[in-house]
Amino acid sequence: MSENDVSKGFKPKHQRLVLVTLALVALIGAGLLASWGLRNQANYFYLPDQFVAAPPPVGQAIRLGGMVAEGSIKTLGDGVTVSFVVTDQKEARVPVLYTGILPDLFVENSGVVADGSMDAKGVFVADNLLAKHDENYVPKELEEMSQHQAAKMVEETTMGLE
Repeated sequence: MSENDVSKGFKPKHQRLVLVTLALVALIGAGLLASWGLRNQANYFYLPDQFVAAPPPVGQAIRLGGMVAEGSIKTLGDGVTVSFVVTDQKEARVPVLYTGILPDLFVENSGVVADGSMDAKGVFVADNLLAKHDENYVPKELEEMSQHQAAKMVEETTMGLE
């Protein structure tokens, strides 16, 4: 073996193979680290019937989605805590407790998605509420205007964007 052969090292074909293998190992390692780090951060989405049939463990972060039951919204004595019931418009009903400022669109018979967890008493304690609107949503500013006035206002505000 000559001195020239030793200094060459790997052939280019082998160098590429080593680099591709290292890249794959790094990618798999990064994926495993990410999934291990996020294992407790995942929010599982439950509908009321799923929640009632198989309640999640106490303290597990989940999302609960459904409709706010009619007549169920009650403000507690502190003025910022609200209790209500989320339903699937059938039989399943989940009591929810939320402390904070309610979204403007939060009303009875409207859609809601709540982030939170179940407490030991079987009540869902929400940390965040997202109220959903229907396809006929109209901003408060445009509610009292006629359709012609609203169209004119939209035209005026979008004119500078063109």
